[in-house]
Amino acid sequence: METMIKKVSRLATTEELAAIELAGQYIREGQLVAFPTETVYGLGADALNEAAVAAIFAAKGRPADNPLIVHISDLEMLSPLAEINDLVYKLADAFWPGPLTLVLPKKNIVPDIVTAGLDSVAVRMPDNKVALSLIRAAGRPIAAPSANLSGRPSPTEAAHVAHDLTGRIPLILDGGATDIGLESTVIDICGNMPTLLRPGKVTAADLDPFVGEVAMAGSKEAQRPAAPGMKYTHYAPQAKVYLAKDSGQINQLIEQLQPQGKLMVIATEMTAASLPKDTDVFIICRHNDWETFARNIFAAFRLADAKGAVSVVTETVPEQGIGLAIMNRLRKAESKL
Repeated sequence: METMIKKVSRLATTEELAAIELAGQYIREGQLVAFPTETVYGLGADALNEAAVAAIFAAKGRPADNPLIVHISDLEMLSPLAEINDLVYKLADAFWPGPLTLVLPKKNIVPDIVTAGLDSVAVRMPDNKVALSLIRAAGRPIAAPSANLSGRPSPTEAAHVAHDLTGRIPLILDGGATDIGLESTVIDICGNMPTLLRPGKVTAADLDPFVGEVAMAGSKEAQRPAAPGMKYTHYAPQAKVYLAKDSGQINQLIEQLQPQGKLMVIATEMTAASLPKDTDVFIICRHNDWETFARNIFAAFRLADAKGAVSVVTETVPEQGIGLAIMNRLRKAESKL
């Protein structure tokens, strides 16, 4: 299969608008389209077309028991898909469009393949003009996981999608680098206790004024796993990933791992200054700029693979704010010594 890449970052030219219309046609015809969101690139299909959704799993090599997120462009698209109440409207008003996914009781129109057989469906409205334009052009809700081979680092640039999926899908919409770089926050509000299934830029503190106390996935209060990214190893490069909290631990790991082959370190500018001069370091951000860290971490993992690194040592971040989401992804990618 030939894969086309169409630049659509500005949506200002005749060619860019035509690319969106073509992509919408592909979705209506049951084909796959990779597209940017504010979080990561998604691999989209008509959420109501079971065969099209099955093609997502085939292209990614994704386990069939891993549910997908359905992307919508307005609230009118939501009511046919899920049961909604006043809390849904409050959260949508506060956070949509944006990086928050709501897990809601699903309606029968949503195929079981989208929800991995669960009686709930995950839905969000992305805050990205290309994504919203595509959904409107398609006239369909779009089911979309990240546009990478299953288990690999999520793609934050069209080139990452092309690396993984060229020859597997017909069209990639290139909207430039994504803004956030980590997948959306996922909260399950089906039961009595709202449950944070996946941390993201929207934090429990952000949600607290609307939902009150939030249970964390895996706690005794949490009700069930109902979101992508919870069951399998995710986000990992081909290189083995090791975590270190400071330059002292990084230097210990460098000494231990260098005899095994090429090594790359991911660190803040301040930490990098304390490492041996011959260390291959990707400076991911300035000190304490954790949003930039989040934006760059998956690209850094992919760079390590491009360099042929056998091992990657990455500095950790404080588990506050977006740091909770960063550490969630790093732990899912981590290797054990």
